[in-house]
Amino acid sequence: LHEGHEGARDGRGHFAVMIVSAAFNGQPMLARHRAVYDALGGLMQTDIHALAIEAVASDEL
Repeated sequence: LHEGHEGARDGRGHFAVMIVSAAFNGQPMLARHRAVYDALGGLMQTDIHALAIEAVASDEL
């Protein structure tokens, strides 16, 4: 992602994830993203600066 800018100099990382799960079946994209953020817990405040999420329901494959 956009490494090297002022906001990333605190040492937190940039990540891109693709998650395929049956738990996403029937869920809108916003609910899927919220589930990912909930699973990460406090890491968004301590270790992750930027996160690109591709959340795919298993019934979409």
